[in-house]
Amino acid sequence: GGRMKRSPRLLARLPLHVVVVGLCLLWFIPSLGLLVSSLRSKAAILSTGWWTALAPPFSFTLQNYAQVIARAGMGRSFLNSLLIAVPATVLPILVAASAAYAFSWMWFRGRDSLFLLIVALLVVPLQMSLIPILRLFNAVGLTGTFLGIWIAHSAYGLPFAVYLLRNFIGELPAELLESAFLDGAGHFQVFYRLILPVSVPALASLAIFQFMWVW
Repeated sequence: GGRMKRSPRLLARLPLHVVVVGLCLLWFIPSLGLLVSSLRSKAAILSTGWWTALAPPFSFTLQNYAQVIARAGMGRSFLNSLLIAVPATVLPILVAASAAYAFSWMWFRGRDSLFLLIVALLVVPLQMSLIPILRLFNAVGLTGTFLGIWIAHSAYGLPFAVYLLRNFIGELPAELLESAFLDGAGHFQVFYRLILPVSVPALASLAIFQFMWVW
């Protein structure tokens, strides 16, 4: 009886699944073509389509990547991008997660007003802050340093990060935290042992947004 009830539902949703799979393929196939072409020689790219490389005999090569990395300091530029993007993604997430927990489950004077002020920073154009930040960095000697870039990107990403994580962490069941507090856990333990593991989906989404923005 249960299988018969589920079958009409599955059949009714089948067109939706077909459309979703089709859209995913439309997005995936061009990327697959670029990946396969990057692993082929120049002569093969000019003579045949990328799909022909998927049939044996396979003739893939890493020569294209070697040439790009070795040309005009591209390898060093790629490494610098990683050295900037990774810390500038991790730092704001850690700070924003801590702030989001405080805004959600810690009580202090002016909490809501401070949160509204942070959210209001989302509408401030970044271009308005570039010259003042540059002058400040020149004064303290942070211009042209990795630390200065990390601080700038972290500060630019914090308003959105705090807003996103606060909405997620604030919706967690209060009973979950109350049981931890009754067991003697403090805010530090609750945050690192409970809040962070439960908030992995939100943290992962934020990490993707922040990394793509910084990159």
